[in-house]
Amino acid sequence: MPWTYILKCSDDSYYVGSTVNLEARLSQHRDGRGAAYTRHRLPVILVWAAEFDRIEEAFRVREARAGVVAQEEGGADHRPPRSAAWVVTKGTV
Repeated sequence: MPWTYILKCSDDSYYVGSTVNLEARLSQHRDGRGAAYTRHRLPVILVWAAEFDRIEEAFRVREARAGVVAQEEGGADHRPPRSAAWVVTKGTV
């Protein structure tokens, strides 16, 4: 089943991603084999996750959650290609 998740990085930034196998993806992030962004900000902590019936729902929620986290943290969201996760960095413009 598809998942959307939020990781808190060691520099207090947040990474918002989606996957079809949450446990495997978290293991990749924690082992430094995940996204380049999290690889340089270890350790990471899972702070939120939700499971969905369809991958399109997970992508839609990923985009919405990234915007909410950016607003809450006073930062900006950096929108990579749709296939990649969003990175939300506290204090960036």
